[in-house]
Order: sequence, then C-alpha cells, then structure tokens
Amino acid sequence: MSQTPPADRATPDGRTRVVVAVDLPEDLCALIERSEPRAEVIRDHALYRPRRGPADWSGDPEHVRTPAQQAAYEQMVDSADVLFSLPDVDPAALARTVRANPRLRWVQTMAAGGGSQVRAAGLASEDLERIAFTTTAGVHGAPLAEFAVLGVLAGAKSLPRLLAQQREHEWSERWEMRHLDEMTVLVVGLGGIGKACAARFSALGAHVLGTTRSGEAVEGVDELVPIDDLAAAVARADAVVLTLPGTDATEGLVGEEVLAKARPGTILVNVGRGTVVDEPALLHALEDGRIGFAALDVFATEPLPAASPLWDHPHVLVSPHTAALDTREEERIVRLFVDNLARHLDGRPLRNAVDTVEFY
Repeated sequence: MSQTPPADRATPDGRTRVVVAVDLPEDLCALIERSEPRAEVIRDHALYRPRRGPADWSGDPEHVRTPAQQAAYEQMVDSADVLFSLPDVDPAALARTVRANPRLRWVQTMAAGGGSQVRAAGLASEDLERIAFTTTAGVHGAPLAEFAVLGVLAGAKSLPRLLAQQREHEWSERWEMRHLDEMTVLVVGLGGIGKACAARFSALGAHVLGTTRSGEAVEGVDELVPIDDLAAAVARADAVVLTLPGTDATEGLVGEEVLAKARPGTILVNVGRGTVVDEPALLHALEDGRIGFAALDVFATEPLPAASPLWDHPHVLVSPHTAALDTREEERIVRLFVDNLARHLDGRPLRNAVDTVEFY
C-alpha cells in the first residue's frame, strides 16, 4: 500500500498522485495501480468511514474519526493531483480540500449526477476552471433501466390492485390490463440511463419517444421530441420515465403545467433526480387520476420524510434510492476511472465531464 506523502512534495518518481478518498476495496485500488503505471495510487483503509454494503461510498454516518485520524485523512486527500471521489462524498469537504490544495486537477465523483455535488460545494470560478470534474454516468444505466421497466409494468398490470385484493382474499371480476407493445413510453433525458431505458422499452415492443437537446438519433427511440415540447409529449404518452439530472434547469420541471397534460392513468417513473418532480403537483395528479401509478426511486428530500403522503399513497411505489445498487458498480466505476485516467495523463478529453455552468 502506498504511504501518504506530505502535501507539499511531489511524488519522487514524477508519477501523478491519485488519492482514493473513500473505502474502495483493495483489489480495485490495485486494479487502478496495475492499469496505469504512470500514477501512484494512495489509500489508507484505516482512515475511511466503514462501508455498510457494496458501493456505500459515503460510509457509516455514525463513524467518527479521532482528531489524529481526521488530520491524517485530510493530509492524504490534500496531497492529490487526482481524487477518486469527493472526500467522504461531502461537498463541504470538497470545498475544504480545493482551498487547501492548488495541485488538484481532477475529481471523479461517485454519482451519475455528481454535478449537483460539485455545485453544492460552492467553488470559486477559478477553481472550476482549474479542476476537471467527472461523473459515473452510464455505469448505472442497466439496473435503473430494469427498475424503469418494473415501474411501468407494475402500473400497466395493476399491481396495487392485485396486492390489495390478495391481502383481502378477494377474487374479483376479471379486468383488462395494459400491454407494453401497445403503449407509448416517453423517456425524458437520453443520457446513459435514458438510452438504456429506451433500448429495453423498444425491445419489449413499446413506441418510444425521447426528449432531446441535440436532435441526434438514439437507438430504440422512435421519435425525438424537443425538451421544450415536454408537455405536448406527455399528452401523447401512456408512461413517462424520468432520467434527468438535478440542475437549476430541471428543478421542478415536471410540475403542474406538465402534469396537467397527462392523460388519465398515465404511469410515471423517476430514476433520475427527485428535484425534477414537483411532489405536491404529483400528489394532485395522483388524486385526480391523471397519474394512475408512480414508481419513484428518488425524491426531492432524502430520506423521504416520514410525514410525506407518498409513503401511504395506494398508487405509489416508494424505493429508497436503491434501484442502482449493484455489486458490479464498484468495478464499473473503476474501469471508467482507469480509462479517464489515461485520458487525463495523455491530455485527451475526459468522459462524463461536468458542465460547470449547468452542473450536469
């Protein structure tokens, strides 16, 4: 294991100093080391917050370092040319180390929507120009797309009604369920997650609409829709799948104006960021039937407050931001990081670079 060097001296052999700021398993730290000999990979597993499970990057919130451990941890992260993760996945800790370390040139965030964490750090414009930030966009596409399919199918197949009747031992008259190959599914946001969603819904026979800024064709999307025409597109959809990041431009985007256009019984799934949905407007749409079912993995406030009406709504599936969790996530992120590390050292553009104007 590499020892933590003082923050004021260069790596003796001239290699780029990569500091792992979270508890990445040792075999994956070694994978970075083997994959890029131009980098020295610095880590100290005794200083991290203990993980509670796979990809638990922020670690146990109850764990408190001793003052000596905290000082050693900060010295370690402050010595970085490159950081693998925000320190403790904490925007305030990122701001502190940016101020302390003029050497820092690149930070890999652990989230697909890592731009929101960078924004929350409140960095100065000169720091945003000096330091590149990248996200893990695309790493979570497959599991989140599967959750999106689950959510749409749960609504189409009347899952809440089935569960309620089963609890009551009620054998009712039969009713007609909806079928994906007769449905129009609108995917809002065609990044890595949106593309994965579009591919799966297309394979299941749905007619897929997708919002776009660029107008570039996407496999599995039958029709591209300008994001400015979102409300009109919602009016055509049987199901709406949200995959958007949390930015100033997307906050509350799916609110009363958009939901007012939904046809009765529309299914809504959110696997992007909770801030995209105006939750009071969603509750109103659920009550009047415009939204017939909502499957939500993300919320405006997390954890979802115990008093939120969403918990007990009979037509809402609440998932505690767990749909993307996958033991393979860690290795996928490391392989993305290794590719970007080579790009960084070669002076080539980085994948998944954060736009530090809109922070996505």
